[in-house]
Amino acid sequence: MNYRRLGKAGLQLSELSLGAWVTYGGQVGQEVAEECMAVAYEAGVNFFDNAESYAGGNAEIVMGNVIKKLGWRREDLVVSTKVFWGGHGRGPNNRGLSHKHIIEGMHNSLRRLQMDYVDLIFCHRPDPDTPIEETVRAMDLLIKQGKAFYWGTSEWRAADIMLADGIARRNGLTPPSMEQPQYNLLERGNFEVELAPVFEQLGFGATIWSPLASGVLTGKYNDRLPEGTRLALPDLAWLKERALAPERLQAARRLGPVAADLGCTLAQMSLAWCLKNPNVSTVITGASRVEQLRENLAALEVVPKLADDVMERIERALAGD
Repeated sequence: MNYRRLGKAGLQLSELSLGAWVTYGGQVGQEVAEECMAVAYEAGVNFFDNAESYAGGNAEIVMGNVIKKLGWRREDLVVSTKVFWGGHGRGPNNRGLSHKHIIEGMHNSLRRLQMDYVDLIFCHRPDPDTPIEETVRAMDLLIKQGKAFYWGTSEWRAADIMLADGIARRNGLTPPSMEQPQYNLLERGNFEVELAPVFEQLGFGATIWSPLASGVLTGKYNDRLPEGTRLALPDLAWLKERALAPERLQAARRLGPVAADLGCTLAQMSLAWCLKNPNVSTVITGASRVEQLRENLAALEVVPKLADDVMERIERALAGD
């Protein structure tokens, strides 16, 4: 396993990491989660990603139980959570980025994770109903109280990130350090264009999610919708239509021969392609089976194979040439 700094911060993250979205506490139970986390940890993965909203909070409970059961030293891990969606109480203040929900959401996440602190906390989405300064001040408080070490954003516009950074610096508060955007072969504009000044001017790290485009870049959806897969879940019907758009499936089919010529799977090539971008601090993978996780981890061996001519061939395949 190789490790990369979180942007200009001193924190080191494993190039591949493991996330709990959809799977933990939902698609799979604690036994499978434990098996996957143990395999990842033995392979050198040190970053485990979570959020208050995943599986209604159950994902944090499962991850916390696994870490406690396996007896891992907390200092050896980088654990994240995200605040915004809430969903664990009644009333309008149980979601968003108000001072109230950020502090209460953090307390609830720590309780579920059975931890005194998280390493990273993300504002899971922008909140148009809360002034950015209020959010920055609440995040700064969490950092100063030692309940989180770094804070950042997820799916924020570059302009709002720059505004948050400016507010923090003018007021002697802790500025954000990282963004968690979607990035993969089929979703590139936001990361490569919109967020460019955030990486260049602020030195942000990026913990990217959905590197396999909800599984489309594994090729398993090329001909049918297999039972038991993520996009077959009733709760993800909202995602299925967009993820399985004809042009995305066609692109996956064109990329398949490129991966085959490299002697790897399409998933491995897609993960390796993400790691070729120097602005990527870590690629968050998801797995509902150990075999799937082992395949993903082998993507590290593919990165050196992505020479300039291979990268050009990938671009031609995406363009349909």
